[in-house]
Amino acid sequence: MIKYLILVFIGGGFGSLMRYLLSLWIPWNETSIPWATFLANFFACMLIGVLWMLGTRNILDAHLRLLLITGFCGGFSTFSTFSNEIFLLGEESRWMVAGTYVVGSLVFGWLGVGIGIWAAGQLTS
Repeated sequence: MIKYLILVFIGGGFGSLMRYLLSLWIPWNETSIPWATFLANFFACMLIGVLWMLGTRNILDAHLRLLLITGFCGGFSTFSTFSNEIFLLGEESRWMVAGTYVVGSLVFGWLGVGIGIWAAGQLTS
C-alpha cells in the first residue's frame, strides 16, 4: 500500500509542478478566460484518454496507471481551480465569460478524452 501512495504522491507532485509552470507561462489577468487552467484540463483529459486506452490493452501496468493517471493527471488537471475561477467571474458578474469557460471546458474535455482514446488506438493497432 505504501508503494501505491508513493506513486500517486510522486505523480501528483510532478503534475502540480507542470500546472504551476503552465500558469506562469500563460498568466490569467481576470478579464479573459483562464487559458492555463483551460489548457491544463484539456491536456490532462487527452492524456487520461491515452493512458486509459493503454491500460485496457495491458500496455500500461497498474503501477504506471497510479503514477500517471491518478497522480500526474490528478495533480495537473485543475477542477478545483476551475471552480474557483468560475466563482470569481460570477462575483464580478462576468457571466458571459464564465458561461463560455464552463461550456468550452466541458466540450474540450470531452473532445480531449476522445482524441486521446483515438490516438492510443491508432498507436496500438
